[in-house]
Amino acid sequence: LGSINYQPSILSLSKVQGMKGFIAMMFTLSFFLASPGAKAQCSICTRTAQQMGDGPASGLNTGIIYLAFTPLAIGGFIGYRWWKQNRE
Repeated sequence: LGSINYQPSILSLSKVQGMKGFIAMMFTLSFFLASPGAKAQCSICTRTAQQMGDGPASGLNTGIIYLAFTPLAIGGFIGYRWWKQNRE
C-alpha cells in the first residue's frame, strides 16, 4: 500500500474561500439591516434631536445614516478592489 498524495486543487480552494467571504458579508449585512433602532448621532445632534421631538429626530437619524452610507460604500468598494487585486 502506497501513500496517497492528495493535493487540493486551487479551484476548489478558491471556491471555498469565496463562499466563506460571501457568507460573512451576508451575515454582516443582515446584522446591520436587522438592528431595530440604529442611532447615528454625535452628542450635539442627539441634543438637537431631543429638542425637536420624535418625528423630526427619526428623520434626522435617517438622514445621517443616508449621508454616511455613500462614502462608506465607496471606501468599501475601493478596499475590496484593492484587496482583490493584491490577492492575485
